[in-house]
Amino acid sequence: MSPRLKVAIIGAGPAGIYAGNILANSVKSAGGEVAIDLIESLPAPYGLIRYGVAPDHPRIKGIVNSLHEMLDSGSIRFIGNVTFGRDVTLPDLERRYDAVIIATGAIRDVRLDIPGVDLPGSYGAADFVSWFDGHPDVPRTWPLHATDVAVLGNGNVALDVARMLAKHVEDLMPTDIPANVAEGLAGSSITDVHVFGRRGPGDIKFTPIELRELGEVPDVDVIVYADDFDDDADAAAIGSNQLKVMSRTLRGWLDREPAGASRRLHLHFAHAPIEIIGDGLVEGIRFARTTRADDGRYEPTSEIIEYPVQAVYRAVGYFGSPLPGVPFDDTRGVIPNVEGRVITPDGTPIAGLYATGWIKRGPVGLIGHTKGDAAETVAHLLADIGAMRRADNSDLLELLESREIEYTSWEGWLQLDTHERRLGDADESSVTRERVKVVGRDEQVVISREIAAVAQ
Repeated sequence: MSPRLKVAIIGAGPAGIYAGNILANSVKSAGGEVAIDLIESLPAPYGLIRYGVAPDHPRIKGIVNSLHEMLDSGSIRFIGNVTFGRDVTLPDLERRYDAVIIATGAIRDVRLDIPGVDLPGSYGAADFVSWFDGHPDVPRTWPLHATDVAVLGNGNVALDVARMLAKHVEDLMPTDIPANVAEGLAGSSITDVHVFGRRGPGDIKFTPIELRELGEVPDVDVIVYADDFDDDADAAAIGSNQLKVMSRTLRGWLDREPAGASRRLHLHFAHAPIEIIGDGLVEGIRFARTTRADDGRYEPTSEIIEYPVQAVYRAVGYFGSPLPGVPFDDTRGVIPNVEGRVITPDGTPIAGLYATGWIKRGPVGLIGHTKGDAAETVAHLLADIGAMRRADNSDLLELLESREIEYTSWEGWLQLDTHERRLGDADESSVTRERVKVVGRDEQVVISREIAAVAQ
């Protein structure tokens, strides 16, 4: 495996980091050498784990520990605050690397094509998640004036959004939520959060842990409705132990009397949204009751149900974004590929160009599934080495410096990480905080690059 292989990976979330780690280990075990640059548009690494997972999920964020070890091993060079297509282009990378792996994920909301979807007060879940996770490129404030809100979706993102809306801010203070998010949630007017799914309770897409957590939120009553349960349809839908566990949880809540909490979280099933109602602002939402057909699909019926709400959060799926110079499937929201090899419209593989993660297969599966996905892509990359173009010897950092791009490094991330942990130690609240997340991009860059300035 000589001469030395040079690979650029675009995106420093789990998909990109797993791909880099698998590639480094595979080449090393074969007795070869590889130089891997992990290029990220944000100043900090970890992608979805840092900016797409609810802050009250320490178990999931524990994945950061393993990702940290992969980047800290020295096998992968992290280059942050560099936007592909603006700061560097695909031709820039093709000259400097033998291969490029795209691992940019899917961060846009799927379009919900119903009347009223663009009314003020109708929000995409991805935007709200970015706000409460302190993404540097979204506004610092979020309107939380509504008392009654609807969350559309039957997956874990819908439950994350609903839980964050229903929770009292004091119960989130042990997490890493930024100061502006805590301030915003403290001023929330919400009393009732309604979660609507078009599927029946026997066919939901949550996970048991996510569902069970709803019943453990302090001062929040979980309410379900007997009219949403169809014993025959639910029995036909249940096909796994997970669904059986969740069905028991939901039916247990049917028999539980509300405790008089100050906030309520309502779970509705067999509801297909057909219109968001309002005259200049969201004032309500209209649904068609659904029924499960023999083929497992849920079809709308003639029964129409309307709920008064002042805000709607759409958690109906994520969608990938096109990249300059890279083929894109506008229908599926992915880079067209065959097992990770990026292809042209006529199906021809593009030499040296690969994809992994959600931008490869769509936003399905849990974070752990990304490992197998990355392994498949890397296996094809290694099989293609003999047919690859050969990169020149120039370093990407020289190009970035010539263009005056203020890139960040792994050492810079460690500096920012230490700073955020110190902010947590200095917090004057009565709870123990591991860190307080820095939000502003410029502030992150300045903190991350201080170590470079000292070294010069």
